[in-house]
Amino acid sequence: MPKHKTGHVKSGSQMKRHFDHVDLRVPKLADVVAFYETLLPALGFSRRVAVEGWLQFEATGDTAAEFFGVTESPAHVPNENRIAFWTESTADVDRIAKFAAQLVARNIEGPMDYEAGYYAVFFEDPCGNRFEVCHRQRT
Repeated sequence: MPKHKTGHVKSGSQMKRHFDHVDLRVPKLADVVAFYETLLPALGFSRRVAVEGWLQFEATGDTAAEFFGVTESPAHVPNENRIAFWTESTADVDRIAKFAAQLVARNIEGPMDYEAGYYAVFFEDPCGNRFEVCHRQRT
């Protein structure tokens, strides 16, 4: 695909959503239910959906909404991948950081100014899966 001078790849259409869902694995679902039942609604996934074998929350909306699902995979081992969520403000980052601390998230770093225009908190769920909640602005 040809590149524009701005470095963007030219495509035939503009995507209005950039992801549909996250399917996360944990070794034992029962160990993380309380963590995700509090964290996911705080991140905007406020509608719980009953799916056998999954803990699943969707964002609200009139169309098919983004969702975040957690399921058990006994052999799962966390790795260096990180799931990052964008917030509307630094105050939202601070709010989620407090939730993470109350939920006994592991390895909390921040919230902090990570770099100019980038404010974030980093943490892990009880199984070691990595997360980030950030507010970024173009500088």
